[in-house]
Amino acid sequence: MSTKPSSSLTERRKAATQLDIAHAAAGLFAERGPDATTAEEIARHAGVALRTFYRYFRSKQDAVSPLLAAGADRWRALLEAAEPGSGLSRALESAVERSLAAPDEEAAEALLRTRGLLRAAAGDPALRAVWYRVNQESEERLVPVVARLADGRLEALQVRLVAAAATDAVRIALETWAGTEAGVTGEGSPAALALRCLRQLLGGMDVLPSASDDGAQGSSPAAPARPAKTGDAT
Repeated sequence: MSTKPSSSLTERRKAATQLDIAHAAAGLFAERGPDATTAEEIARHAGVALRTFYRYFRSKQDAVSPLLAAGADRWRALLEAAEPGSGLSRALESAVERSLAAPDEEAAEALLRTRGLLRAAAGDPALRAVWYRVNQESEERLVPVVARLADGRLEALQVRLVAAAATDAVRIALETWAGTEAGVTGEGSPAALALRCLRQLLGGMDVLPSASDDGAQGSSPAAPARPAKTGDAT
């Protein structure tokens, strides 16, 4: 008898329990702040035993990592769905814009929850460390996705630079937005800020084709103009 269905069900239950704990932690952090929240209280609000809490998370701050990682998982999945050679910069921009959009109440609440966690992290080094770790892990997982989309047009170093720039663009955008009262859509929103960051970071790296050339494989850079010599026709 195959054990795959049972294993899959166990993994889904594990993920659901982790998410319940993460939501409980985020709610308590927003209400009281991390300092005034204990692991015992988080476990009680999530409806699990304290030993279950520590089976999944090392600390109370670590408990919100599934929520902080959800956005990165979403936009990486959008990138994974893109076709290789279809235009890396356009694929990056589309994935960032779509993943940070707030088309419904659920998406808006997720962004506002992230804002609350980032504001709490500003005064809590342990929570800030969790945020940085989540971004580092996201960057590492993004490398093979970028490599596939680049379709051989970028060197390994360039692939890592693009993955780092894209991850930092989202991180900086969310951190900047969290320090403002801007809405979840429109000017100053996470999506608008992330696109701005992404274009500025990638635009200064000289590793991607220009917008007009993106997706055109095999194109060579234009040769520099030959300096005019005395006597050349004008």
